[in-house]
Amino acid sequence: MNISITAEDFESAAMPHLNDLYRAARRITGNQTEAEDAVQETYYQAWKSFHRFETGTNCRAWLFKILFHVINHQRRKVWRWSLFADFEEAPCATPTYEPPVPQDLSDEEMLRAFDKIPQHYREVVLLADVQEFSYKEIASALDIPVGTVMSRLNRGRKLLRGELAGIAEGYGIRVDEEDALALA
Repeated sequence: MNISITAEDFESAAMPHLNDLYRAARRITGNQTEAEDAVQETYYQAWKSFHRFETGTNCRAWLFKILFHVINHQRRKVWRWSLFADFEEAPCATPTYEPPVPQDLSDEEMLRAFDKIPQHYREVVLLADVQEFSYKEIASALDIPVGTVMSRLNRGRKLLRGELAGIAEGYGIRVDEEDALALA
């Protein structure tokens, strides 16, 4: 245990990741106040545990792991207090093909489509495709097996493609029968 930890050590290791943590929390929670609370709690927990952090390891991954624990804890707390649970985890129908994605999407269109996919898929897609974490780092951050990471990432990407298909049609992009078979 390193007893000579200073606030400067913590600041230099942890603070550069503040914006990434906030953006991820905002996308996952869908609420600015909840995201701010989650990031604040993440930094509080990180500060309390910083004496256990091994210098030279991936501080960013460590902070994301704490963030996801905090978000999951907040959700469990809210769920315990609610009278009725929201069970929207019905199995999604698997699309028969993966529709094309237009090349000139606006950020707003992409974010709207991203927000429509279920939260547990959104977390994995966000960490893999936006934050560029490895499967192993994602598995560690979310406390799930690597195989589950790969499965959720594949399913999340397919769901996102499906959401973006409607936008593609709005741009006049149609999938002909040959393309649909190739994507199936």
